[in-house]
Amino acid sequence: MEVDVGTVKHWLDAGATDAGQPIFLLDCREPNEWDAARIDGATLAPMTQWPPAPDIWDAMQGKQVVVHCHHGVRSLRVTDWLRKNGFADAMSMAGGIDAWSLQIDPSVPRY
Repeated sequence: MEVDVGTVKHWLDAGATDAGQPIFLLDCREPNEWDAARIDGATLAPMTQWPPAPDIWDAMQGKQVVVHCHHGVRSLRVTDWLRKNGFADAMSMAGGIDAWSLQIDPSVPRY
């Protein structure tokens, strides 16, 4: 149910998973967190406004959905919900955007 930040970075750089499935990076943090720090290519869909808007729901179809938050707690909850609602392969990015900043891209601010 979780994927590490290194694998997510690899998939994003490749444009797809190793199996060739396109990636959809879903940020379930709040708008103020999004304003403070974000990962390029992510789509914001705050957990507090769940389920996501129909356009986001449609955009996720047929893609490997990877959910992230600040540290990985909210994203696990959203991933669980997604898995129960048609996205059986949804994954949570372990460690969230904080791990991304520490291990992948230090230009993403920590907060």
